[in-house]
Parts: sequence; structure tokens; C-alpha cells
Amino acid sequence: MSGLANLFNTVMSPIYNGVSWILLQWHSFWSLFLDPASGAAWALSIVMLVVMIRIALIPLFVKQIKATRGLQTLQPQMKEIQTKYKNDRQKQSEEMMKLYKETGTNPLSSCLPILVQSPFFFALFHVLQGVAKGVPVGVLTLQEVQQGQSATILGAPISASFVNAPNLNTKIVAAVLIVLMTATTFTTQRQLMVKNQPLGQSNPMMQQQKILLYVMPGMFAVFGINFPIGVLIYWLTTNLWTMGQQLYVIRRNPTPGSEAEKELIRRKAEKAAARGEIALPAGTTATVVDEEPKVVRTQPKRQPRAKRTPPPAPKPNQPKPPGEISGEPEAPPA
Repeated sequence: MSGLANLFNTVMSPIYNGVSWILLQWHSFWSLFLDPASGAAWALSIVMLVVMIRIALIPLFVKQIKATRGLQTLQPQMKEIQTKYKNDRQKQSEEMMKLYKETGTNPLSSCLPILVQSPFFFALFHVLQGVAKGVPVGVLTLQEVQQGQSATILGAPISASFVNAPNLNTKIVAAVLIVLMTATTFTTQRQLMVKNQPLGQSNPMMQQQKILLYVMPGMFAVFGINFPIGVLIYWLTTNLWTMGQQLYVIRRNPTPGSEAEKELIRRKAEKAAARGEIALPAGTTATVVDEEPKVVRTQPKRQPRAKRTPPPAPKPNQPKPPGEISGEPEAPPA
């Protein structure tokens, strides 16, 4: 068993060095404003480590979204294959792989952020465990390990866990962080199910997410009692990042047919109404109605006497107006 542990540590050694180095760089930065031995300086260093890792994972998060959407669009075909080959598991698997290859969909892409983040999580866990035992890990020196060992948050050492808590105060701080970590994990998973799933669809992916909705928080609650407080801070921070990132994507680019898409259409309609525009429902087109042309009356312009049109000549039997018989103006009456 020790041989496997040594092999694992050898493979993980570059990640131990990288995580501990980034942690130290941020600790040096926060030490410019805070006491280097304070828990706040170490806690903020852990938070910034999370931020750096999650920023680096944004391209994988985009791939995860595309893979998830691709799997959702393939659900009818996948269900058809499962029904057709329900008694032949091997043929069913072959047809599924063929479908993935034809459509360019990779089911593992939806798990990439978690898979890539896991080594960093274990590395931080190992580094903080070394701090708790007074053993340098990665690029940490013995002096830095002793400094981190004495750092506390609300009176609780960041290297302590709920199980090995030296006092009741540490147990309370660890318990609060475990509850927050579990609650944010549940909220993050529920956010996907309630807002970003196509309405009226029941597929294997939704069933799996329903199971994960309760299994994942339960697992974190059970295993969280063994996590150092620094690791609990790490996982709580990454959960909050995930919630914010998912909320942004769900609001701006929701899954077609989901409740979030209905809300997006409603918001667009309200904005259009506020601008005085007409927002059409999705999938409809505007119909142009021809209006009757309006009659525009123009006022005649005054013309010079030379350009005026002379009056029409009188008819033969029509008497001339008075004053025009002799060509002289009519004399006024006496």
C-alpha cells in the first residue's frame, strides 16, 4: 500500500509544487496588507488560488456546455437505440459510440471541469494536511509550514478538520463550513435541473441529475468532516464560483425549451415594450399589412399675371357679362 502511495505522490509532485508555489505567491501579496501569520492572509490566498484555477478552466467549461447541449439533443435517438437493443448490451454500446462519433459528441466533456480540477483539490488537501502535521509539502519551507499551522480563522486553525478539532470552537467553524459547502453543492445542482432543462422531457440524463442532486451533497457532508478548514474554504469558494458562472450562462444562453429560455424571451419582450417596439414570440414572423395611401392636399401657389391661364371663352348663346359687351367697363348707376 505504501508503494502505491509513494507512486501517487511521485506523479502528483509537480502539482504539489505548483499549488504550493501559487499559494505562497498570493500569501506574499496579502502579507503586504495583513499579518503574514494571520488566517485571513492564508484564507485569501486559498480563495485566489481557486479564482486562478477556475479562470483557467473557463475553456473547459464552455466545452462542457456544448457537450451537455449535444447530449440533450441526442436524447430521442439514444432512447430509440436503448429501446431497440434493450436485450443486447454490446450492440447498444456499439450503436451509442457510433452515434457519438457521427455527431461529434463526447460524453466525457461534460465531466472535464471536475476531472481537471480534482488533482488541484487533492494537491491542496495534501499541502494543508502537511501543514497540520508540520511536514513541508511542495515548495513550502518548515518556517512557512509552522506559520500556516498557527494561522486561525475565527479561532480555528486552517489546518484542522472537524474530526481532529482541538476544541469546540474549531468544530463549530468546521461544521458551519461543511453545511455551507453542502448547501451550495445542492443549490448548484438544483439550479441546473429547475431552470436549464427542457420542459416536458424525461431522459436518462435528467434521472442521473436527480440522483446527483441528493447524492453529491450527502457525500460532501460525510467526507467533509475529514477536510481541513482550508480545503473547506477552497471547496466553498469553487461552489460559489460555479453558481455565479452557471447563473450567467443560464440567463444569457439557456437550453432551448427550458424555463430559463421562457424567462429570457419574457425579459426581451419587456425591454422591447419599454423601447416602444413590438417583440414577437419565438418562431413567429412579422406580417406586413398594406395601408391605404393618405390623400395629401397641396395649396396652389400664386402665379404672376403673365403666366395665369385665361378664362374659357363664353358659349355662343351665353350672354357676356356686363361690362364686356362693348369692351368698356360698365358705368356706375346715376
